[in-house]
Amino acid sequence: MNSEKIDFTIITPSLNYGKYIGECLKSVADQHGVVLEHLIYDAGSTDQTAEIVSRYPGVRFVQEPDNGMSSAINKGFAAARGEWVMWLNADDRLKPGALRAVLEFAKGKNADVLYAGWDFVDEKGDLLRPMTLFPFQKAMLCYLVCYIGSTSAFYRKKTVLDEGHRLNEDFRYVMDGEFYNSLASLGKDFAYLHSRIADFRMHGGNLSFRHRNKSDRSASEELVRQKQFAESATIIRCYGQQAVQSHPWVWFVDGILFGFFRIKKFVVKRVYRWCVPMVTLESKANDELETKVGDDSSH
Repeated sequence: MNSEKIDFTIITPSLNYGKYIGECLKSVADQHGVVLEHLIYDAGSTDQTAEIVSRYPGVRFVQEPDNGMSSAINKGFAAARGEWVMWLNADDRLKPGALRAVLEFAKGKNADVLYAGWDFVDEKGDLLRPMTLFPFQKAMLCYLVCYIGSTSAFYRKKTVLDEGHRLNEDFRYVMDGEFYNSLASLGKDFAYLHSRIADFRMHGGNLSFRHRNKSDRSASEELVRQKQFAESATIIRCYGQQAVQSHPWVWFVDGILFGFFRIKKFVVKRVYRWCVPMVTLESKANDELETKVGDDSSH
C-alpha cells in the first residue's frame, strides 16, 4: 500500500465528453510541485473517452452507470485520499501551476473550503472573460445561489468529506450552490485565493446554461428550465431569511435581497480586483529556468 501523502484528489465526472476530456487530463497531468490522484467516473461514454483516458496510465478510470453528475462526484468524494479534494468537469481545465498555488495558500490556514477565480473560455479554449472574486460572504452566497465556481474550489477531506458531507443528489443543476450553502450553514470556513486558476468552458452543452436562453423551447424543455430555477429557489428558501414566508411577500423580499447582492457583488468584485494584487501562478518552465539560473550562479 502506497503511504505517500497525497495533496490533491481531482474528480472528473464524465459522459461523452471525449471532445474535451483530453485537455482536462493534460491540464491535471501537467501540474507540478504537488502529489495528486485523478479519478474519472464515467457513466458509460460511447465516444472516444475511454481511448483518450488510456493515454494517461496514472489516472483511475471507473466506467459504470450512475444516477447523474452529483452521484458520480459523490463516488469520488468517498474514494478520495487527498488532503484537498475538488471536482473538475471533463470540459474544464486547470491552469499551469494552479495546484501548487493552492497548496502554498493553504499552509497555515484552518479553512475547510478554498476557492479562487477562473476564466470563461469558448468551445475552442479561447478567453471570453475573466472572473475574479473576493473574500467569502455567506448571505451573498445564498441569494445569488452560488458565486463560487466549482471548477476552482477545494474541500478539506478531514473536515468536510470525512464528516460525511456530500452533494445532494436530488439537485441536478445547482448542486454546487446547495453544497456550499449547506457547508456555510454549518459554520465551515471559506478562504479566497485571489488568482485565476482554471478555465470554465462555455458551449451549448453546459448543464447549467443549456436551457436558460432558448426562445423557441418546447414544453418539455421549459419544464426542465423551471426545475432548474426551482432548485435555486429552494436554496434561497432553505438558507435565506425566514421571517417572511407567505406569498407574494416572500417573492418581493427575495427580489429586493437578490438585487441588493447583485449590486454589492458588482461593486466588491471590482474594488477587490483593482486594489488587491493577484497571486501569480508559477509555471513549470519558470521553475526550471530559476533552477538553471541558480545552478549557473554557483559556478
